[in-house]
Amino acid sequence: MKLAIIGYGKMGRLIEQLAPENGFSIHARINSAGDLGQAAGADVAVDFSVATAVAENVVRLMALKIPLVVGTTGWLNKLGYVRGVVKAYQGALVWSVNFSIGVNIFTRLVEEAARLIANEQNYGAWAWEIHHAAKKDAPSCTLLHLVKVIKEVGYTRPVSQSSNRAGHIPGTHEIGFDSAADTITLRHTARNLEGFARGALKAAQWVIGQQGFYEFSEIIFG
Repeated sequence: MKLAIIGYGKMGRLIEQLAPENGFSIHARINSAGDLGQAAGADVAVDFSVATAVAENVVRLMALKIPLVVGTTGWLNKLGYVRGVVKAYQGALVWSVNFSIGVNIFTRLVEEAARLIANEQNYGAWAWEIHHAAKKDAPSCTLLHLVKVIKEVGYTRPVSQSSNRAGHIPGTHEIGFDSAADTITLRHTARNLEGFARGALKAAQWVIGQQGFYEFSEIIFG
């Protein structure tokens, strides 16, 4: 399977490193300002570029009939537009706020905890995350998604949100529920970026030969 890597930073290089053990050869390496025409002929592309480039990258890759996995964050204000582009070209795209399989499982646990506690009025909730100093978006898209999930299952009280940026921390997300009697804390801690890369490669394997617009959890959980 021929893989094009869009965005050749830390994630792009890690994708390249792990690609062979997932059945991929590298067809093209394209930095954020590179020519996407180099991707022509690839079986699939993975985008870990920058948020401002995602929408145009989708247009170009759908026109080239290349299925795409978007691992870039911070572009969800263009989600409706991107969905429309994929539909217009009858292409295939997998997106997620977080491609870590562990984070997706963590999200399901948070969802179930919020559902169980929604009607327990004595409990308040908080959501906190910390990432490396170079991460541009704060709060993270993952934290915003977790809060959205909590509210969607019927938890109507406020959820206090906070973020920190420091050092080289890959990412920690914590959701908590607190009452006068006790505290329930759920936390996911990434040790490195490998989980994100492996999830993106899993999505890339799956999306070849598909058509449609998919969120990664649909692939994991069916």
